[in-house]
Amino acid sequence: MPHVPVDGITIAYNESGAGDPVVFIHGAFIADAFRPLLDRPSLSNRYRLITYHRRGYGGSSRVEGPISCERQAADCQAVLQALRIPRAHVVGHSFGGSIALQLALQASELVGSLVLLEPALFVGESSAAYRESLLRSSQTYKQRGAAVVMEEFLQARWPAYSRAELERVLPGSFEQAVADAGTALEVDIGLVDWPVGPEQARRIAQPTLVVLGGGSEALHPRFGETYQSLLEWLPHAEGLVVPDATHLFQLEGPDVASRLADALAEFFSQHPM
Repeated sequence: MPHVPVDGITIAYNESGAGDPVVFIHGAFIADAFRPLLDRPSLSNRYRLITYHRRGYGGSSRVEGPISCERQAADCQAVLQALRIPRAHVVGHSFGGSIALQLALQASELVGSLVLLEPALFVGESSAAYRESLLRSSQTYKQRGAAVVMEEFLQARWPAYSRAELERVLPGSFEQAVADAGTALEVDIGLVDWPVGPEQARRIAQPTLVVLGGGSEALHPRFGETYQSLLEWLPHAEGLVVPDATHLFQLEGPDVASRLADALAEFFSQHPM
C-alpha cells in the first residue's frame, strides 16, 4: 500500500475505481473490514473508493496512545489532501463513525455527505455500561492477551461469528487483528472521552445516512439509542435499518454486503459532489 506522511508518521491507504470519491474509516481491530463491501459492483463500478489504515493499524505506523478523535480525524483529512480530493463522501463504521462525525465538525469543507454505520457514541442510558465494557476489554487484553479479547469482541457483535467464517470472508484478518489489538485497546481507547451531543451534531449540515443493523438492538441497547439520537440531532439525517445484519455488516455474508453497498450507492447518487 502507498503511504501518506502525517505528523511524523505514515498512513497506509488504497484507492480504486473512478467517479465521486468515497473515503471509508474503519472501526476497531479489523483494519480491512470494508474490503468485502468494496467489491460490490454498485460501488466499485461507479465511485472512486479510498480506504486507509488508521494510525497503529496494518501498514500504518505504530503509535502510542491514547489518541484523540480530533487527531484521528486530522489523519483522514491529511489522506484526502494528499490525494488532492477537495470533497468526498465519508463512511465511518463504529469508532470510524465517531471519527467521521469529528471530520465533519473540524473540516466540513471536505465532507460532501456522511454515512454512519453504528458509530461508537456514548449516549443515553447505555453509555456508562458501554464505556465500562471497553475499559474491561482493555484490562482483559493486559491480563489474558489479544486473541481472547478479539474472540470476545467478535462474538458480542456478530452472533454468527466463527474464526473459520471470518477467515473465509476476509483471509488473514484474525491474525492481523490480534497484531493490532494493542492499537484498538490502548490507542483507540482515547475515543471513549470524545464529547458529542446534540449541540455538536446540529452543526453538521451535510446529508447523513444513519445505519442500524436489524439485529443489533438485541445485542446491546446502545445501538438503538445511538441510532435514534442521531436521527433526532442531525439536521439532515435519514435512517436505514439493514435486515438480518448486526454490527459487523460488511463481514456478515454477501447478501448483507450487497444490500448495504446498494443502499450506499443510492444515497451517494442522491447527493453528488
